Amino acid sequence: MADHHADAGAPGDAGGAGDAARSLRPGLDFAALRRWPDVEADNLFAYDAADKLLLDTAEPLITGLAGSRIAVVNDRYGALTLALAAAGKQGIRVLQDALSSERALDNNASRLGLSGYGHRPLEPSALDGVRLVLLQLPRSLDALEEIAGCVAAAASPDVTVLAGGRVKHMSTAMNSVLSASFSSVTAGLARQKARILTASGPLPSVGARFPRTEEHDVGLPVPLRLVAFGGTFGGPKLDPGTRFLLPLLADAREASRAVDLGCGNGTIAAYLALARGGLRVLAMDQSASAVSSARATAEANAVADRVEVRRDDALSSLPAASEQLVVLNPPFHIGNAVHAGIALKLFADAGRVLAPGGELWTVWNSHLAYKPALNRLVGPTRQVARNPKFTVTVSTRA
Repeated sequence: MADHHADAGAPGDAGGAGDAARSLRPGLDFAALRRWPDVEADNLFAYDAADKLLLDTAEPLITGLAGSRIAVVNDRYGALTLALAAAGKQGIRVLQDALSSERALDNNASRLGLSGYGHRPLEPSALDGVRLVLLQLPRSLDALEEIAGCVAAAASPDVTVLAGGRVKHMSTAMNSVLSASFSSVTAGLARQKARILTASGPLPSVGARFPRTEEHDVGLPVPLRLVAFGGTFGGPKLDPGTRFLLPLLADAREASRAVDLGCGNGTIAAYLALARGGLRVLAMDQSASAVSSARATAEANAVADRVEVRRDDALSSLPAASEQLVVLNPPFHIGNAVHAGIALKLFADAGRVLAPGGELWTVWNSHLAYKPALNRLVGPTRQVARNPKFTVTVSTRA
């Protein structure tokens, strides 16, 4: 995405005229924030108590600190970044894994007339010289380990990391992960069921820990090598639902190209390219980490010449009625919330891009009972296989 919000600002620590320290929370109307283009529902929110606790904890630390020395990581819909921008900070570095989070932040900034930040990838250079990091804790320990390693490798020696989350989603293992990259890690008191971990004193680099690679027997002449960076759901593991699906894809229709929707670590894309020698595969995911992982998986299996990996929100970059074969193992969670909305969004977009006669092959947890939704959003759907946990279906576009 274009970095259309200027990442300018004084490179030093002193705030400029437009970088004055004002109160962080009163300047932003949190109720005006939206999740769009992510799924929206009455029980899904664009901010939470952890956002507000992070901002309140950060307030005494930002006085005189240039926005260019502040990084915001995993800001889901812009609450943290836009509160800083509303307080006059300029040049804020924003690192978000999900493309829908980037777009939601940009949409909220445009609606509220705010700017002063720039999107950055998760890599040490994006955190060079940073003195304050506001982090919404990720779901996985691997993702936290990768983030902490990047901060410790490049941030200022006096950096402070404020990592916040809902208490029910936090564990003492998070303290241990942070302690591998920082000499001091402390936990604050809980407030409104949210808590802050504070890390400081970055430790010398222990070397590259990501990506990680595993080999899996999937019935092909050679093992399937899966590669994953820290923020990729499931890491380099072979998802059990995907394992059930793979051999059944031998019955999928012939096509010159297949689309691996929500590709994750690239399992399906690499498998299809190996199993069908002339097939081209387009692997798509909104996660920047997943895109990097799928590319690395394609390279590890020597099929990178036939696997294109693209970061996209569902299939928004593909025209209607343009594809013959789409394969999907849909997620059943949005962030930390179990919610069917993301699967329904993916089904609908698959139905939009499939040409008449095109097929959507899907594996899902049987208790989710997605067949009526697939009939409605894609086309006539039949069960291909079922085991005690998973169901595989094929939906044909009318």
